[in-house]
Amino acid sequence: MAERNPSQQRAPRPNPTATASTFLRKIQAHAPNSTQLLGFLTLFVSVSILLILTGLTVTAAILGFIFFMPLILISSPIWFPIGTVLFLSIAGFLSACGFGFVAVSGLSWMYHYYRGMHPPGSDRVDYARSRIYDTASHVKDYAMEYGSYLQSKVKDAAPGA
Repeated sequence: MAERNPSQQRAPRPNPTATASTFLRKIQAHAPNSTQLLGFLTLFVSVSILLILTGLTVTAAILGFIFFMPLILISSPIWFPIGTVLFLSIAGFLSACGFGFVAVSGLSWMYHYYRGMHPPGSDRVDYARSRIYDTASHVKDYAMEYGSYLQSKVKDAAPGA
């Protein structure tokens, strides 16, 4: 028999029970705790209920559409004018409400501004007012200078005038 070289010897076989225990430890380390498990269960139940309700809703809508289709087709000449009138009346009402809200908000802002309560944006209005006043005063000064210049030119052109 040939002698065995110590460097060529096989590694000893791992103990199967030791391997199984390390595998179980790894699984237990990554296992969800009871709170996570309860959360997943709650999510699963909620999604299942919502899917069932969605299916029932779609089924009921399709069956109702099939059942009422003859009635809808027979009465369709009435539905279009009624729908148009309803749409226009609702759109008009909502527009009037929106314009009314904007008007009340604007009047409220103006009331607060003139009472000196400094509503949001009042600093911009004050800045714009001062800019307009400065521009108007510059234009007035320029007009006065230009007007006196023109009067002197008129006197030069017609001394008796």
